[in-house]
Amino acid sequence: MPTRFTLGIEEEFQLVDDRTGELRSCAPTILEKGYAQFGELIKPEVLQTTLELTSPVFTDIGSARRALGVSRARLAKLVASEGLALMSAGTHPYSSWQDQESSKGERYDELIEEYRDLVLSDQIFGLHVHIGIGESARERNLGIKVLNQVRTWLPHLLALSTNAPFWEGRYTGLKSYRAIQWKRFPRSGVPDVMASWDEFERYVRSLVDLGAIDNGKKVWWDVRPHTFFSTLEFRVCDMPSTLEDTLAIAALCQALVVKLAWLNARGREMPTWQGRYIDENKWRATRYGLNAEWLDFQREQSISMRDAIAEMLDFVEDVAEDLGSQREMEYIRDLLGNRHGTGADRQIAAYKESGGDLRCVLSLLREQTMRDISLDAVL
Repeated sequence: MPTRFTLGIEEEFQLVDDRTGELRSCAPTILEKGYAQFGELIKPEVLQTTLELTSPVFTDIGSARRALGVSRARLAKLVASEGLALMSAGTHPYSSWQDQESSKGERYDELIEEYRDLVLSDQIFGLHVHIGIGESARERNLGIKVLNQVRTWLPHLLALSTNAPFWEGRYTGLKSYRAIQWKRFPRSGVPDVMASWDEFERYVRSLVDLGAIDNGKKVWWDVRPHTFFSTLEFRVCDMPSTLEDTLAIAALCQALVVKLAWLNARGREMPTWQGRYIDENKWRATRYGLNAEWLDFQREQSISMRDAIAEMLDFVEDVAEDLGSQREMEYIRDLLGNRHGTGADRQIAAYKESGGDLRCVLSLLREQTMRDISLDAVL
């Protein structure tokens, strides 16, 4: 498989007090202590409650599996030395953004000055997956074709990752309240269809030239061409609750890009949907997760989201075999038939079974964050 279809994974972890589970604004301390181990692979976000763990560039999901388990264990051990723990979810069950501190520095000062409470209340946590598309003009234009077509599956990816049913102590009734919070930002959501890489670059350049943004990283679409890394970056997903969930979603993103690139290179383009149709299905994924009905506007029928995801898995089955990601695809198929569902489903079940005790939800999230992670395996 061509090496340009590389894989990179960015995980946004919550820093919580090891005793109480409350969010703690301690990222600067962890960043300072962790630089010797992680270097630039751990990064801050606007709020000091968030720690982003970025991966090296992988050629396959097997390499990612071996590396991410070790890096998560090392990071967990580091934060434990400060009386903290890692937690993996799209939102915290009850901690308030108003109790947290923002990061210091020129970049964060500019963001806060521009977006005010919009960014200060951005106490949400996501999974970002980068798939390499190559640097030549031909490869980048092929990447734009893939981007246009892969938008159709953004609701499927969100439904699989839903892990944010609570916000500041309330059960919201949604599977991904994070998606609602993020939708408030400009230049977010489902991107428009673009004709070429040049069109995308003209769009970014016009915003920069007019002073709206200083670089293309402030185009925060659900999937975007990354101007620095020559990747397609999927940004639609909640931070999943387990490493296995994360690996499966990352492998699926890679398989989708590879399959679409293969088809487009042979003149076999998939349909491109208008954004308003994708938004309709994205809302359904936000509200109902795997229990949503997916509206197939091409065939003019609705099917269950589980069936729609199963069709997507069938679509990428051949390239998944080439990529060595059959294990991850089988994990997703098992998830579709499993009553425990996604992280959001597991959180809601714990909440209801405990009679509405959010501490039980917190305990579940902490256990799932470290599931199959061995601290004894790292120094």
